[in-house]
Amino acid sequence: MTNPSTIRSRLVAHRLRAGLAAAVLSLAAQACGTTEAPGPLQPTQPFGRVRFVNLIVDNARNPVNPTLEGLPFGAGVAYGVAVPASLAAPNTGTYAPIYAGNRTLVLRRTADTAVTLASIPFAVTADQDRTIYATGGTGGGAVTNFITTDDNQAPAAGQVRVRVVHLSPTAGSVDIFVTTTTADLATATPTLAAVGPSTASAYLSVAPGTYRVRVVPAGTAPAARAGAVALDVNNLALPANGARTIVAADGTTGVGAPVRGFVLTDR
Repeated sequence: MTNPSTIRSRLVAHRLRAGLAAAVLSLAAQACGTTEAPGPLQPTQPFGRVRFVNLIVDNARNPVNPTLEGLPFGAGVAYGVAVPASLAAPNTGTYAPIYAGNRTLVLRRTADTAVTLASIPFAVTADQDRTIYATGGTGGGAVTNFITTDDNQAPAAGQVRVRVVHLSPTAGSVDIFVTTTTADLATATPTLAAVGPSTASAYLSVAPGTYRVRVVPAGTAPAARAGAVALDVNNLALPANGARTIVAADGTTGVGAPVRGFVLTDR
């Protein structure tokens, strides 16, 4: 006979999973832009929002299957891919709503789910957005993580908010230029100067338009900048009232050259 404490533990786990499932399922309604009253699968408790980005620089361990509190949080998530943005409709979205509390995201190798790559504990705070980046893994090394708190308040009227998350250790400290698509780096002023790895910049407020984001080693002489660009994200459309995160990361082999760039939609 199963003892009472085991039954209680199972009930607690079931309720937690059911709550998380309800929160995640509510994403479908949000993604569809429903304006109806809350339905039976929408959150009934305080919740925050979470997304996961796979930046593991080891081809042998990609893709990954993330699970959150034992529930699937995506499958076959390749390097550079974000969840839930990559999920099939109607589950796609910028973030997944998750009940507030201490949570653990577990990453397993898709090709062999018996292999656990990392367990990432984090806290979900009510009305707060967080991004969990899986990082590291170079040469079979440990898979680590970098977690940001994402301030997704509405931009000033007619503006767009943009920030940079620097996750390329081999790039070292960098100067970042956010310019027009044809701007000359030799005469430009760094938008963000001496940004070290594992850093999330503050959000910048800019006019909507098409931009170019270039990264060079910190302190590069103006005349040498054009030949020292480590990352070039060109024709970046920034829409009014939106927000974007530009991520700089090492390549999948972990050597850091060339640095890879990804654009995440925050709002």
